[in-house]
Amino acid sequence: MDSMFEREPAEIAPGAVHTPDWLNLDEQRRLVVACREWAAQPAGMRHTRLPSGGVMSVQTVCLGWHWIPYRYSRVTEDGSPVKPMPDWLTELGSRAVGDPGYRPDVALVNFYDQAAKMGMHQDKDERSDAPVVSLSIGDSCVFRFGNTEHRNRPWTDVELRSGDLFVFGGPSRFAYHGVTKTLPGTGDPATGLAAGRINITLRVSGLD
Repeated sequence: MDSMFEREPAEIAPGAVHTPDWLNLDEQRRLVVACREWAAQPAGMRHTRLPSGGVMSVQTVCLGWHWIPYRYSRVTEDGSPVKPMPDWLTELGSRAVGDPGYRPDVALVNFYDQAAKMGMHQDKDERSDAPVVSLSIGDSCVFRFGNTEHRNRPWTDVELRSGDLFVFGGPSRFAYHGVTKTLPGTGDPATGLAAGRINITLRVSGLD
């Protein structure tokens, strides 16, 4: 697909790096299969309800720790134990950061349909400032990466395609970011995902 965005590895902001095509096709297929298993009930995929009463358009399943706005728990809202974080996914996160000492213990797996988006927010519910690893599979999206002070400009829009890696840490660890839109029909069915986008974010909770 032609794009107005560059497809070379790039530092979007200090500590925030976009690496296109980081996952090969076999790795993407493995993640799609795993995501379908994780999505199953109990403790499966759901639309998160915010304290304001709003409902997120993305669907989410958590591994390791369950995210309940704005905290983590070992159980879901219905009392089901959260699914475990697999060792191989932790190792994938370590490889993404290039540091064997990076050991993410929580994953948020989000599914975007063609209408889903994510408002500008900070990942700040962890008790750790270790980097966040983001992996994309399926349809492309426009990912907006902003500043650490507020939701407004300056920001940079990045096209994330299937297989892309985005890592943000250091001075950009608490930058506001979001997904302004998904681009239906841009994914490769060879991944095993016929439509939609999967985003997996790996984090260090800092919790016992």
